[in-house]
Amino acid sequence: MKLITFDDINKLNISPLQCYNWVDEMIYNKKDTQLPPKISLHPSDDSFCNIMPCIISKEYGGVKLVTRYPDRLPSLDSKLFLIDMISGNYLALMDANWITAMRTGAVAVHSIKHLAKSSFKTISILGLGNTARATLLILASLYPNNHFEIKLLKYKEQENLFKDRFSDYQNLHFTYIDSIKDLIKGSDIVISCATYLKDDICTDDCFDKGVLVIPIHTRGFTNCDLFFDKVFADDTSHVSHFKNFNMFKYFAEMCDVVQGLAKSRENDEERILAYNIGIAIHDINFASHIYKHIKSVPNLFNSLPDITMNEPKEKFWL
Repeated sequence: MKLITFDDINKLNISPLQCYNWVDEMIYNKKDTQLPPKISLHPSDDSFCNIMPCIISKEYGGVKLVTRYPDRLPSLDSKLFLIDMISGNYLALMDANWITAMRTGAVAVHSIKHLAKSSFKTISILGLGNTARATLLILASLYPNNHFEIKLLKYKEQENLFKDRFSDYQNLHFTYIDSIKDLIKGSDIVISCATYLKDDICTDDCFDKGVLVIPIHTRGFTNCDLFFDKVFADDTSHVSHFKNFNMFKYFAEMCDVVQGLAKSRENDEERILAYNIGIAIHDINFASHIYKHIKSVPNLFNSLPDITMNEPKEKFWL
């Protein structure tokens, strides 16, 4: 079993468009996977430990572990096991922080491509960490000729660092916003990458007709559940426990949308909520592609450290 670190993955220079294509591939083929509901443990009110197993094909499966501890640096951390489902051999223990950020950003952009109103232009973002950066990187790569107005919620001067990260993108135009109400009002798309929101963040009248809201960490928008025209998710079991689930006006999974089995946006007046938070099939799919790429370069593959464990040498060891 190989140990694959964050630096090992980062050095591969995987393009944002490649990340989008991997997500698009997995959403389309979701029904061919095995994806049980994640196990979510809560050591405290503001921390969690999520365990997510899945099988994506006859060849690959795995388990992802995500933890959040607000006083830890980084507060969010992810690891995964990649498993050969034919032999049962463990292929890699892999850092999943790069994978998590990029697949989550790609899923958000997939929602934008399929659910945003035509000629969308104004995009509001709150929570300006790596997930938000990944989302904008992939969006800018998918729409290189589109000019976007990007509204950033001001928070501890992170908006300045965020804008600096995209200083080379001439088609992205940034403004800083002081209040959540002003951030959301007048937006075509609202992307929330805030990892923790205790309550709903804005009243109903803040959401214009035609808006697409993508709450990546699901919280902060339960009022929208009740009056938005359509709600979409990447997996029903991940949202069916939401208190308002049975009151959605319309609900469908994105895999059914892309296969033409469910309605998507039907006009530019509809308010749409996309609970596409990212599911483990994306992480394991990314990991399988990364593993195959590294293995195809013998010098690179052989340079990675092996993890070995003492196993029982006999059938009966008790």
